[in-house]
Amino acid sequence: MPGFDGSKITRRAVLGSGAVGLFWSQWLRAADVAPPPAARKAKSVILIFNCGAPSHIDLWDMKPNAPDNIRGEFQPIATRTPGIEISELMPHVAEHTDKLAIVRSVYHRQSQHNSAMYWQIVGRPYPIDSTLINPSRSDYPSFGTLVGWLAQRDGYSGHLPPYVITPQPHCDSLQYVTPGQYGSCLGARFDPLVLNSDPNSKDFGVRGLKRLENVGAERLLDRQGLLSELGVRGRPIIDERACDLEVNQSKAMSLIASTAAAEAFDLSKEPDSVRERYGRHTWGQSHLLARRLVEAGVKFVTTVNGPSITWDTHKDNFKQMKKRLVPPMEQAYAALLGDLAERGLLDETIVVWMGDFGRTPFINQDAGRDHWPQCYTTVLAGGGIRGGQYVGESDSKGAEPRTRPVTPADIHATIFTALGYDPHAITYHTADGRPTPVSEGQVIGELL
Repeated sequence: MPGFDGSKITRRAVLGSGAVGLFWSQWLRAADVAPPPAARKAKSVILIFNCGAPSHIDLWDMKPNAPDNIRGEFQPIATRTPGIEISELMPHVAEHTDKLAIVRSVYHRQSQHNSAMYWQIVGRPYPIDSTLINPSRSDYPSFGTLVGWLAQRDGYSGHLPPYVITPQPHCDSLQYVTPGQYGSCLGARFDPLVLNSDPNSKDFGVRGLKRLENVGAERLLDRQGLLSELGVRGRPIIDERACDLEVNQSKAMSLIASTAAAEAFDLSKEPDSVRERYGRHTWGQSHLLARRLVEAGVKFVTTVNGPSITWDTHKDNFKQMKKRLVPPMEQAYAALLGDLAERGLLDETIVVWMGDFGRTPFINQDAGRDHWPQCYTTVLAGGGIRGGQYVGESDSKGAEPRTRPVTPADIHATIFTALGYDPHAITYHTADGRPTPVSEGQVIGELL
């Protein structure tokens, strides 16, 4: 990392103040110092992203009076909140609707998975509507990236990166990974930590996080000093990729040196009853890990309910949702909401549930539903969000917003505001040097 000279770090400084704080603070020097943020309720965000896109009509915005070829097989059920009904597939979630703001009139205009996921997490359209795209440093950053950038700007000095993705990145496949979710035009120092590891596996661990047993703190420091000395004596490489390497080396060293970081990822510290409550599956343990990470101070955690576009139900939509997709998702989601509330964390943690887009009102010949960005549902809870309400309505088919149309950018602007940031006044510079607001959306006043 530019400006980092490991040879000037004393062993006493590392052992006295904690290696992770030292290396992390070096990394943070690259971020601008700003005044403390305004008073706020929310301190962190958990994004539950369902890659492939669940059907809004079969979960949150049911149309029981529509014709058979629209309404589908599932029936609405009453919830603990009078006037709010959701799908029979989500009995656990029905107990938490007092916490939920169900926005039924979200829309955008891109129908391919990666470009749609980009619009959802970045709040801006990708230049082309395509799945066959990958991240670059010219992308606009996602709201997770920006929350991490803002945290660092404001002096974040936690043991962990401020932005973590579990268990895998947003992607159509690992060949085509969604742009925007990394550091994008802000640079490598704002890349999230992507686990690429299953929290439900018996040998779960973040790759490279633990030191070898025979490498103590002093030996680790010696290795860092040697690496820095080699960098000083070697021929300088003037290349952006070399700077990225230095940044990532510093971040990796911070994580390896920190026992607190390792503990945050150690799910074995949770009672079996808690792990069972979330569900002994990848989605359940990812949600549990998200709770542990926000407890440890992480500002934005994305738990991707994949892998890949697993919610892409062009065929057998109803069978897949009933048997394979919804049970683990709704168990984990309800457990997370309940657990956060019981621990007093929900008031300061925004939980956002979304996918790429919605699915077609009309059922196709394969008993499936196809891509539908024209109208779908996003759900928010916690962090000062007013629960127990619907916002917006779709038409009788769930095909278009009938009232209160909302864009992904509006969702972002609302989240930034709940976190205490003015989404229009705070700007960053794009790859071509233009100052750009963190969100161009309008705050959804009903939510706050």
